[in-house]
Amino acid sequence: MTEEPALDLRIDDLARDSGLTVDTIRFYQREGLLPAALRVGRTKVYGPAHRERLEQIRDLRQRRFSLAAIKALLDSERPGIVEGIFGGSTADYSLEQLVTRSGVDPGLAYRLRDSGLLRDPAEFGRDAYDAADLDLLRAVAELARLGLPGDVIVELTNIYTEGVERMQSQVLDLFTGKRGPGWKDADELREFQTNAAASAGELLPTVTRMVGYVHQRTLQRLTLGAIRNADPSPGRDELI
Repeated sequence: MTEEPALDLRIDDLARDSGLTVDTIRFYQREGLLPAALRVGRTKVYGPAHRERLEQIRDLRQRRFSLAAIKALLDSERPGIVEGIFGGSTADYSLEQLVTRSGVDPGLAYRLRDSGLLRDPAEFGRDAYDAADLDLLRAVAELARLGLPGDVIVELTNIYTEGVERMQSQVLDLFTGKRGPGWKDADELREFQTNAAASAGELLPTVTRMVGYVHQRTLQRLTLGAIRNADPSPGRDELI
């Protein structure tokens, strides 16, 4: 049997190991981000679990997650979710920086923010925008360059935003057990959720491929149907 690593660090040692101050470690404990030390005699000691948690906190802080978001993610005890869904580049941009770097018309960018496409980073637990947001606005700038009027772009994004919101809410219901298969018991559902969280980094891109396929095929089918409905003349196939 493998023995658990010994708890042998005092708070000064933990601070030196982690590169943090003692006051910061105590603050994290008060906020519920770091488990309490264990008492050995009259001494409070820390161990590998505390060091690992501090590394996780530092990583999420560098990505500009708020303390409340960090606590929620760490309390979930599903580390795969952090990397699989909330991973990505460090959040570094203000809205003004996004607009400048993307080349999008500022008025259009603010309309997209007001419409709910470009969400406030606080809704994702962060305090700044990241590279994904920058890529979004660059795509919008490209649509404008291709000749789509601003009103059309805004309405297009409204359609997608509302549709995806509904779809993802249903997906979340599936993974939380509110819809889909009837689970035999709570343990079976928890096992499924734990496995899904652990493989979130692989699940997300795989499901995204499936969604991309459905999107393309649905667009092809509906476009062809619209063309046929708009053209009353017999098609080539009907003339043969």
